[in-house]
Formats: sequence, C-alpha cells, structure tokens
Amino acid sequence: MEVLEIKVEPLFDEEQSALVNIKQLKNEEETFTSTTTGEAVSLEEGSSHFIVGKEQENNPDQVLGENENIFVRVKTEQPDDLQQDDITSQFSESDDDNVLDIAKHDITSVTNENEFQKELQHTDSMLEGTSVAEMDVESDIDWDEIENNFSGSETTVSEQSSLDSDNNDADLLQSRVWCKVDTTRQLSPSPSRFQFCGASSLNINIDPNGDILQFFNIFFDDVLVDMITTETNRYAAQCLQAHQSKFCQSHCSQWHHTTSNEMRTFLAIIILQGIVCKPEQQLFWSKNPLITTPFFPKIMSYRRFVMLKQYLHFSDSGTYDPENHPSPKLNKIWPVFEYLNEKFKKVYTPDRDITINDSLMLFKERLGWMQYILLERIRFGFKTFMLCESKSGYIWSSLIYTGKAAVVDEDYKELPISSQIVMSLLKPLLNKGYCLTTDSFYTCPQLADILISHTTDTYGTVKLVRKEMPPNLKMKKLKKGEIMAYQRGKVTVMHWKDKKDVILLSTVHNAEMVDVEKRGELKKPKVVIDYNDSMGVVDKVDQHLSHYSIPRMQGKKYYKKVFFHLLEQAFWNSYVLYSKTGGQRKHLEYRIVVIEKMIEKYHLPQFSSKGVRPGTTPNPLRLTERHFPDIIPATEKKTNPTRQCAVCSTQRDSKGKRVRRESRYYCPDCDVGLCVAPCFRVYHTKADF
Repeated sequence: MEVLEIKVEPLFDEEQSALVNIKQLKNEEETFTSTTTGEAVSLEEGSSHFIVGKEQENNPDQVLGENENIFVRVKTEQPDDLQQDDITSQFSESDDDNVLDIAKHDITSVTNENEFQKELQHTDSMLEGTSVAEMDVESDIDWDEIENNFSGSETTVSEQSSLDSDNNDADLLQSRVWCKVDTTRQLSPSPSRFQFCGASSLNINIDPNGDILQFFNIFFDDVLVDMITTETNRYAAQCLQAHQSKFCQSHCSQWHHTTSNEMRTFLAIIILQGIVCKPEQQLFWSKNPLITTPFFPKIMSYRRFVMLKQYLHFSDSGTYDPENHPSPKLNKIWPVFEYLNEKFKKVYTPDRDITINDSLMLFKERLGWMQYILLERIRFGFKTFMLCESKSGYIWSSLIYTGKAAVVDEDYKELPISSQIVMSLLKPLLNKGYCLTTDSFYTCPQLADILISHTTDTYGTVKLVRKEMPPNLKMKKLKKGEIMAYQRGKVTVMHWKDKKDVILLSTVHNAEMVDVEKRGELKKPKVVIDYNDSMGVVDKVDQHLSHYSIPRMQGKKYYKKVFFHLLEQAFWNSYVLYSKTGGQRKHLEYRIVVIEKMIEKYHLPQFSSKGVRPGTTPNPLRLTERHFPDIIPATEKKTNPTRQCAVCSTQRDSKGKRVRRESRYYCPDCDVGLCVAPCFRVYHTKADF
C-alpha cells in the first residue's frame, strides 16, 4: 500500500472554478476524477485504488482562495502479484481538458497549504525523538523526500514527477535495456576507449655490457635458487633418516648436500633435455653409439642427476598447516609459485592490450583436481589461467585451477567462477584504462559492466546463454554475411553469420564491417579482426613452449611437474625481455646460448662422471671400416692414461664377476679402449664377441 501527497497548483481565469470537482460518493467503489491540467496517471496494470477518507465532502463545489494550494492525499493499492519495486507513477500534463485520460484514485484527504504545514511540523516534532530503526519499522513514507518536495515549494505536478523519476529504480533499469542497432544506416561512432594511464616498461636495470644469462637470472635469482637448494637438502636428510635401514646398501646412502652451483647445473640439464628430446630419461646417458649424447655425462653423472631429481623439493613439510595455508593443494610448490608470480608482475608493466586464456599442462596421474577436456590436443592435465600481454606474449600473472579450492580474491566470491578468475588476475591493473580480450568462457555482460566501472575495456566472443544477453538476439536466423547488433550503454553485442554463428561482445567497437583482402571480396566485423590479432597470444606461448617441453619427462609427483612448467614460463619471459631490449636471436638460439653460459659459469669438474665402464653396445661401423689402434693420449692429470678393454669387460671370471682389464691402447674411430692382441682384432671382426 502506498500513500502519495500530490500538490496541485491553483489556476486562474475560467479554469479556477473547475480546479477540483469532487462528486458526491455513494459508496466506496465510486472514484474521484480530476478535470484539471494536472493528471495522475497510473502506469501499472491491474492496480486498484480505494477511498479511505474524504474531506470537504459536504461542500464539493467549494472554490478555494487564489493563494491557497491544494494537497490531495491519494492511497494506491497494488495487485498481489506486483512487487513494490515494480510500481512507478507518472504525471502528465495536457492542454485539452476534454481528452485527458481519466485516472482513478481514492481521496484520503484534501487540505490546504496552511493545514499541510501544520501537519508537517507536527510530524517533524514526532520524528525528533524517534530512532532510525523505529522509523524503518513504523513508517513506509520517505518524510525527507516529502519535506524537500512539498514544504514551501511551488513545483508543478509535471516538474515534481521528473524529480521523482531521477531517483527511481525503474529509470535505472530502463537505462540498461538493450536497444537494437540499425545496421542498414550509417552507424554511430564506436564507444571511446578509456584513457590508458599506464606505460609499458621494464622495471629493473639491465647491464648493456652484461651477458645474455642476466635475463634468466632475473627470475631464477640467488634467492630462489638458494631456497630450492635448502629445501632439497632438508628433504633428502628427512628421507634418509626415516629410511636409514632401507638405504644402507643402496646408492642413495652416498647422498651429499647439493650446492647452488650444482642446482643451477641441474636446471641447465633439465632445460637442455627440452631441446634434445629422447623418450626415456636414462637414454641421455646411454653409451649406445646410435643414440649417445656424450655431453650429458661430461656435465653430470646419471646417478647424481637421478638423486637430485628424486629429492628435489620446494617447501618445508614440517611447518605445513592446512588450516592456515592459502592453497593447501599446492602447498608443496606454493613458495616457488608465489615467488615467480610476484616476480613476473614486479619486473615488467604490460602494454594496454592484454589477454586472459587457459592452458592445459599434460599430466595423467591420479589427482582430484586434474582436468579432462575432450576437444584439446592435450586432454588430461592441470589447467592454468594466464594473463598475458597481447603483443609480446609476456606472462604477467597466472593461476592454477584446483577446483573449488582455487585461490581467487575474496572481493569477488559472489561472482561466477569465470569472472572470479578474470577479476583476480586483473585486479592490480584495474582503473588504469587497460583493454582485455577474452573468449566465450569468460565474456558476459555482467563482467563487462564490472570492468567498465573500473575504467577497463573488454571485448571477445560470448555465449548466447549468458545472463543479461539480449533476448531477441538468437530468435532471428541470419544469412551468411549478415550482422545484427544490440547496444546497452558502452556495451555492444553482435551476432554475425559466417560459416557458423559468431557472437561477440565489445565495449570499444560498433557493428562496423571492414573489407578483408583474403578470398576476394569479403567483409568482417572490425571486432573479429581485432579479436583474432590479440587472442592468439596464449596459443602462441603454448606453441613455443611445446617445442622445448620440459614437464613431459616422466614423473609422478605433481609439484615437480608444476615446477618444470614454471621454469618454462620463466625462461619464456626472460626471452621476451631479451627481445624487448634489442636482442636479435631466435628463441632456440637464445635457449642454447643461455644453457652454454650456465654450464660455463656454474659447472664444476666434480659433477662429471668418473671411471665409467665402456658401452656394452659396440659401434656398428666397426666391421666395415678400416680402423687402426693407437696409444691413448696423455691428459693434464695422467701422462700414461688407461681405459678398460671393451672386449675383456664383457667376460666373467670363474666367480661370475666381470673382468676388469686396463689397456694403454684404444681405437680412435670407435673411441673404446682395447687390448692390442687379441681384443682389437676380435672387436673389429666378430659381430658377437
């Protein structure tokens, strides 16, 4: 039930006598009709109005004085199925008294201005001793609005209605109604972009005379490498202590603490394995002439490499508290993930155009939050959401999806999960005029309105089933090349028919069509061209990283897979910074040079293999080529070095142990130690010796 106070301004001349015409009412169902120029028109259908009280009923034809204003109190009752927020009133003004629409209201009271002022003063005195809570409970009338609108005011009915509509929720909702864009006529200009307040820049000092390794060391600096080294040594000590009896006879009992230099050499081998691809890890140290890679055993022995990878660790399990940890499912890798994420943001400020998309990292072991996406080339694995610079592909921020426990900002918990991800990644860049490109998983009108409120533009593909989409957008079938658009404020939604239906949303584009040179005469929406140019950046990053994939190596520990993926991201970002500072090398050349610099700077001789037996697989060309024996050349440490004989080492003595026989001679072409007689002849004449 709503009570309205209507102020009727007195008129003059011949209209004064017909100001108010109150008919004698016989029962409560009769209505009051006003024939003045100020009419109250009820917009809602089905509303009914009942008379609660009548004043001046005994003298309905009485003409009021010229200086007295009339206040008519009307009580409106809404239908049961119509909510209070949906009720709106409109007051219209007309010069023709005979054609006015008759509005029917019940008159609760008719008073002059003096009586109304007394009543208002009485109300104010009552409100002085009333608390705000009591006012909310006992009264449904906005007395502040009544005082501002009626007390001592000469505002007409039409002017008063315009003031009321400014504060009406219905007008706010009406401004959010989708309006169809006439694409057959000249289009209005595209919505202007927000002013970009940031500046793309490298926020650290780079030595112009320094080597290329400094770019990778920006992310894997001494702090991070020392932390990994410390946690690896701690975890190895805990494992060996817990299983001391089990490892007493194994090679793991020979473990000794690693150092930062050895850890950097270990990382260099991991990165190199992404370039020199082999199906199994031990094949990198194989002595088979068909697949041998002599460089790996020269850098680090296979036994030491396996031990480092086995005990590689990144957090202290003894201090883990699942109730207070920000991401319990990522607790084993969280220190490295958090450190690199902050480093990515701190080192570089991206340009205006940015992109958010997801990437799937291969992992097939059992894990509760592992994703399965049928349409992806890699169908099983971890889903990572990345915010990248559209032009260069620099990974500015990332988020690993772990189901409902995914780490998102608490300020956006009420939004859908896709919008939570966008706002969490984008939060430090809000209110700076950035322009975000997203695909249909993230884009929706609700997210666009939130970004606009933070002076951030966006565009991308969108699904028709999203909330607040124009209802008529999917009702009409379009022919190929046709476009239909709706606009709501700064947001434009377009439906374009190509081979398939393409639905797009943008805050910086209109429905403009531009010519495309490919395939003859062809027109595409301008937003489609811009979307294709900026959205493929994450796919570009995945493509570059897939060529030199590190996490594909075998392993069942999820946190080690995530670490190798973070290592790839850091290496890619270092290459982007190298290119932005004038570097001319390609990605592969950059990787090879960085690996060379790492081994040259951090490798120590004690990391290399020692006293290795000759390979059990002989050179297949030994039977066809002409080979000659030679003396093993002297080295810095030995003037008369020796090697194990490749033939004798395959024999066993009476006790079943391998025969160990050293020789001063070897075959330079086969690079194996051999006794001059008879082993040299046997090795080069018999297929099975």
